[in-house]
Amino acid sequence: MRIGVFICHCGTNIAGTVDSRAVAERAAELKDVVHSEDLIYTCAEPGQAAIQRAIKELGLTRVVVAACSPHMHEVTFRRCVEDAGLNPWLFEMANIREHCSWIHADDMQKATDKAYEIVKMAVAKVRMAEPLFSEEVDVNKDVLVIGGGVAGIQTALDLADAGLRVTIVERQSTIGGIMAQLDKTFPTIDCSACILTPRMVDAAHHENITIMAYSEIDRVAGYVGNFKVDIRRKAAMVDWTKCIGCELCMQRCPSRAPDVFNSGLAETKAIYIPFPQAVPKRAVIQTDYCRWFQQGKCRVCERVCPAGAIDYEQKDEIVQRDFGAVVVATGLDVFPWEDHYPQYGGGEIPDVISGLQYERMLNASGPTGGHVHRLSNHEEPKTVVFIQCVGSRDESVGRPYCSSVCCMYTAKQAILTKSHCGMDTEVYVFYIDIRATGKGYEEFVKRAQTEFGVKYVRGRVSKLYEEEGKVIVRGVDTLLGNQVEVPADLVVMASGIVCAEGAPSLAQSLNISYDEFGFFKESHPKLRPVETNTAGVFLAGACQSPKDIPTSVAQASGTAAKVLVLLAKDKLKTSPQIATVDQSRCVSCWKCIDVCPFSAPEKQELRDGSVKSHVIETVCQGCGICVATCPVNCISLKGFTTDSLIDQIEEALLT
Repeated sequence: MRIGVFICHCGTNIAGTVDSRAVAERAAELKDVVHSEDLIYTCAEPGQAAIQRAIKELGLTRVVVAACSPHMHEVTFRRCVEDAGLNPWLFEMANIREHCSWIHADDMQKATDKAYEIVKMAVAKVRMAEPLFSEEVDVNKDVLVIGGGVAGIQTALDLADAGLRVTIVERQSTIGGIMAQLDKTFPTIDCSACILTPRMVDAAHHENITIMAYSEIDRVAGYVGNFKVDIRRKAAMVDWTKCIGCELCMQRCPSRAPDVFNSGLAETKAIYIPFPQAVPKRAVIQTDYCRWFQQGKCRVCERVCPAGAIDYEQKDEIVQRDFGAVVVATGLDVFPWEDHYPQYGGGEIPDVISGLQYERMLNASGPTGGHVHRLSNHEEPKTVVFIQCVGSRDESVGRPYCSSVCCMYTAKQAILTKSHCGMDTEVYVFYIDIRATGKGYEEFVKRAQTEFGVKYVRGRVSKLYEEEGKVIVRGVDTLLGNQVEVPADLVVMASGIVCAEGAPSLAQSLNISYDEFGFFKESHPKLRPVETNTAGVFLAGACQSPKDIPTSVAQASGTAAKVLVLLAKDKLKTSPQIATVDQSRCVSCWKCIDVCPFSAPEKQELRDGSVKSHVIETVCQGCGICVATCPVNCISLKGFTTDSLIDQIEEALLT
């Protein structure tokens, strides 16, 4: 056995704390190490060339590179040794940057000693390494897009235009997402529906796109290139193959229900179509408000429907589909400020509304026909106050992050207020600071202040209360150091962005990570910003973090490009780092089957009639959960055998 060790300086990231040359010299004395050297940058071209040269000239059979995080560069080095003729799984990487130099900058000698210990353990592990070989599996070229907002639509259109078949699964009865509820977009003040509706129609009419609205993901199994997905088609109580979207049922229905699309500003009917441009334009019965389902009487919609589409007996249906890749574009929800801000009235003051409610009020197709008025008396407001960072940058409500879009949509709504109510309307914006980082954004905010006379007051609002028909806004102008009270007719909360409802449970179904706020986590924030920790699952739009429309669309197209790269091949190589079962020791407890997130272990009947656990190699993703769970230690992970780990521990304990 001939082991080569290469210690990286990483500029001063490592060498500023660790004596890389001294570590290399000490590593040269380890058993089976025939070559050890320090390199300035092992990941750079000269460093890679030095490793390959040593493999060829010295006949190295194992390689250890001590550098930065394997998460970032392990694939690079495996490819490097493979190009030199060495099996890539005979390589081991030791992390002496994040695990050593970055956390021990105050003591170079101790950091150097620890770096040597880490290298010594890596050498012990690589001694036990065995060559592993990948297998090839066929790839399904169909793509699932979960979420039909602007990001999901853009991803689907890009993929479909490239010739792939795409299925959009949307939990609402129409695609469009939050953007469909907006009146105008910043900073151009152009019509949101005018931008979005043509894209919705394009998706509906595209030969390669199937839209499954009013549906949810029930279960996901399989692996990259071969996902098996159960999709639950929710019972709409209307046969969508017959419904023609004439809205006659809505007009005649006697039962009323809250209008979610209009953010509760108005009522709709028990049978409804969210808005006139809905795609697909199909009716849905809300059974909680339908007289037939609640009282056993009515059936008006059935009598008036010219297409005979009403089906009161309809049930949820599970549809099973296979996909090669999954794109998650589930979008966002708006922070429920009423539940967290009692000082702002907690939703009990009628003339205090959310930013999304105001958006629907401004919209010409909204519940007020585009007329801005107070909810208390329906009069046009003369003083409108906007309060920013409601549910954003606020530790007290558990939302310390910036929601990215609030500063800009407030500026937009302030400008539109002047347009709708007259230039003599007093408009105030209470803010912490302005974050306008997009193209034309800073100029847009300045335009609101200079051209439209919007008064920006720097400071938080401490309290809202009603007095003599007004909403008193009490706060502090931190620039002037004065307490401020503004008698307002209408107050608009710049509600922050939160993850979509059900995002954490969906993440668990897909075996992808999410942060403490429910947003999905990317594999690497810089190098793999649209990929997840599960191969074949990608992210697009605000499901990952708060984003505006241009950023969501740009990311969606980037995600489509990544999916195309993945599915460009007819076959994919599987990772050989998979679990195996020693069936002679298996006690058939089936705990491995219970815990595996990929359904890789299965029950296998042997020739003697006994039933033991067996791992399906093409399904296993090498996560190691079954290895840790097995009570008799009969499961091992290739590349991480128990013996190799014990050797590492013993090496660390030796002085």
